[in-house]
Amino acid sequence: MTIGQSSILIVDDVSSVRYFLNQHLRIMGAEKVSEASTGQQALMAVSTEHPDVIFLDIELPDSNGHELLSRIKALDPNCRVVIMSAHSTVENVKRSVEGGASGFMAKPFTPQKIQATINRICNLPQAQSA
Repeated sequence: MTIGQSSILIVDDVSSVRYFLNQHLRIMGAEKVSEASTGQQALMAVSTEHPDVIFLDIELPDSNGHELLSRIKALDPNCRVVIMSAHSTVENVKRSVEGGASGFMAKPFTPQKIQATINRICNLPQAQSA
Protein backbone atom coordinates (compact mmCIF):
# COMPACT_ATOMS: atom_id res chain seq x y z
CA MET A 1 0.00 0.00 0.00
CA THR A 2 1.25 3.47 -0.83
CA ILE A 3 0.17 6.68 0.81
CA GLY A 4 -1.12 8.05 -2.50
CA GLN A 5 -3.49 5.12 -2.89
CA SER A 6 -4.60 5.15 0.75
CA SER A 7 -7.78 6.66 2.08
CA ILE A 8 -6.96 8.46 5.33
CA LEU A 9 -9.31 9.72 8.05
CA ILE A 10 -8.18 12.22 10.69
CA VAL A 11 -10.30 12.22 13.86
CA ASP A 12 -9.58 15.07 16.27
CA ASP A 13 -11.78 17.71 17.88
CA VAL A 14 -9.07 20.39 17.48
CA SER A 15 -9.26 21.91 13.99
CA SER A 16 -5.61 23.07 13.99
CA VAL A 17 -4.44 19.48 14.64
CA ARG A 18 -6.60 18.18 11.79
CA TYR A 19 -5.30 20.94 9.49
CA PHE A 20 -1.62 20.34 10.38
CA LEU A 21 -1.90 16.59 9.88
CA ASN A 22 -3.95 16.94 6.68
CA GLN A 23 -1.42 19.35 5.15
CA HIS A 24 1.55 17.14 5.93
CA LEU A 25 -0.17 13.98 4.68
CA ARG A 26 -0.96 15.77 1.41
CA ILE A 27 2.66 16.97 1.10
CA MET A 28 3.66 13.32 1.52
CA GLY A 29 1.42 12.37 -1.42
CA ALA A 30 -1.90 11.46 0.19
CA GLU A 31 -4.77 12.23 -2.15
CA LYS A 32 -7.79 11.01 -0.15
CA VAL A 33 -7.81 12.65 3.28
CA SER A 34 -11.03 13.28 5.18
CA GLU A 35 -11.66 14.66 8.65
CA ALA A 36 -14.01 14.12 11.58
CA SER A 37 -14.24 16.06 14.83
CA THR A 38 -16.35 13.61 16.86
CA GLY A 39 -16.54 9.89 17.45
CA GLN A 40 -19.96 9.75 15.83
CA GLN A 41 -18.63 11.40 12.66
CA ALA A 42 -15.69 8.97 12.70
CA LEU A 43 -17.93 5.89 12.89
CA MET A 44 -20.07 7.26 10.06
CA ALA A 45 -16.95 7.83 7.93
CA VAL A 46 -15.61 4.35 8.67
CA SER A 47 -18.88 2.73 7.58
CA THR A 48 -19.27 4.83 4.43
CA GLU A 49 -15.71 5.67 3.30
CA HIS A 50 -13.83 2.60 4.59
CA PRO A 51 -10.51 4.41 5.19
CA ASP A 52 -7.25 2.44 5.08
CA VAL A 53 -5.64 4.54 7.82
CA ILE A 54 -7.17 6.49 10.70
CA PHE A 55 -5.40 8.99 12.93
CA LEU A 56 -7.55 8.89 16.08
CA ASP A 57 -7.39 11.24 19.05
CA ILE A 58 -8.05 9.60 22.43
CA GLU A 59 -9.97 12.53 23.89
CA LEU A 60 -13.04 13.44 21.86
CA PRO A 61 -16.05 15.43 23.08
CA ASP A 62 -18.51 12.57 22.56
CA SER A 63 -16.38 9.46 23.05
CA ASN A 64 -13.23 7.86 24.32
CA GLY A 65 -10.67 7.00 21.64
CA HIS A 66 -9.92 3.58 23.12
CA GLU A 67 -13.61 2.60 23.01
CA LEU A 68 -13.86 4.07 19.52
CA LEU A 69 -10.84 2.01 18.44
CA SER A 70 -12.60 -1.24 19.36
CA ARG A 71 -15.74 -0.14 17.50
CA ILE A 72 -13.68 0.80 14.43
CA LYS A 73 -11.84 -2.54 14.51
CA ALA A 74 -15.21 -4.34 14.76
CA LEU A 75 -16.41 -2.50 11.64
CA ASP A 76 -13.14 -2.94 9.73
CA PRO A 77 -10.51 -5.25 11.24
CA ASN A 78 -7.99 -4.41 8.48
CA CYS A 79 -8.06 -0.65 9.06
CA ARG A 80 -4.78 0.72 10.43
CA VAL A 81 -5.42 3.05 13.37
CA VAL A 82 -2.85 5.42 14.82
CA ILE A 83 -3.81 6.72 18.25
CA MET A 84 -2.87 10.34 18.99
CA SER A 85 -2.70 11.89 22.44
CA ALA A 86 -1.02 14.64 24.41
CA HIS A 87 -0.90 12.09 27.22
CA SER A 88 1.68 9.55 26.10
CA THR A 89 1.60 7.51 29.29
CA VAL A 90 2.71 3.90 29.27
CA GLU A 91 -0.89 2.95 30.07
CA ASN A 92 -2.26 4.87 27.06
CA VAL A 93 0.29 3.34 24.68
CA LYS A 94 -0.21 -0.16 26.10
CA ARG A 95 -4.00 0.10 25.95
CA SER A 96 -3.83 1.38 22.36
CA VAL A 97 -1.64 -1.49 21.17
CA GLU A 98 -3.72 -4.07 23.04
CA GLY A 99 -6.83 -2.58 21.42
CA GLY A 100 -5.41 -3.15 17.95
CA ALA A 101 -3.81 0.19 17.13
CA SER A 102 -1.06 0.10 14.51
CA GLY A 103 0.77 3.00 16.13
CA PHE A 104 0.78 5.79 18.70
CA MET A 105 1.80 9.42 18.15
CA ALA A 106 2.34 11.75 21.08
CA LYS A 107 1.21 15.35 20.62
CA PRO A 108 2.63 17.67 19.60
CA PHE A 109 4.07 15.75 16.66
CA THR A 110 6.47 16.79 13.93
CA PRO A 111 6.30 16.24 10.17
CA GLN A 112 9.13 13.72 10.63
CA LYS A 113 7.08 11.74 13.16
CA ILE A 114 4.09 11.71 10.78
CA GLN A 115 6.36 10.48 7.95
CA ALA A 116 7.96 7.78 10.09
CA THR A 117 4.56 6.56 11.35
CA ILE A 118 3.07 6.40 7.84
CA ASN A 119 6.17 4.62 6.51
CA ARG A 120 5.99 2.04 9.29
CA ILE A 121 2.27 1.28 9.12
CA CYS A 122 2.24 1.22 5.31
CA ASN A 123 5.44 -0.87 5.25
CA LEU A 124 7.30 1.73 3.21
CA PRO A 125 11.09 2.03 3.35
CA GLN A 126 12.33 4.56 5.89
CA ALA A 127 13.96 7.65 4.42
CA GLN A 128 17.64 7.95 5.15
CA SER A 129 18.58 11.12 6.95
CA ALA A 130 21.52 13.10 5.63
